[in-house]
Amino acid sequence: MGQLGRVADREVTLPAKLQAALDTFELFSDPADRTNLLLSYADQFKEVPPQVASRPFAQEHLVPHCESEAYVWAHRQPDGTLKLYFAVENPYGVSAKALAAILDRSLSGLPPAEIATVTPDVVEQIFRQNISMGKGQGLLGMLSHVTAEARRGLAERAARG
Repeated sequence: MGQLGRVADREVTLPAKLQAALDTFELFSDPADRTNLLLSYADQFKEVPPQVASRPFAQEHLVPHCESEAYVWAHRQPDGTLKLYFAVENPYGVSAKALAAILDRSLSGLPPAEIATVTPDVVEQIFRQNISMGKGQGLLGMLSHVTAEARRGLAERAARG
């Protein structure tokens, strides 16, 4: 686990891989270097495989307010962890692809309880103030969709007993 964040007046610790990604971004203060790092993550983006979802994607997976028309899926693995999948329909959605790659690499394979604690300030730590309000809403929406899926997984598990 990484540094402390705040959720509803309580401190939470970020998952270690996500904290490591944030620490890497902190190493780069030059905007051009940060942009290159984001481009590197965007190049690692993997589209949702057809066995998980195919076009046209179900609207329940669409991230509201996302200019890049991003979709999110969270599948429970046999060990109880979640595997995250993303689609970004806008071919120019580099920021959305970068965030999807970061979230997949750092959160997939974790239990829903850990994913559910990730705070929205992660988006600002990655992108700083270098994004428009619309893009920021979409990126926050992606993260919110991921954490909502994790909370849904927790609720389903609790309901099963």
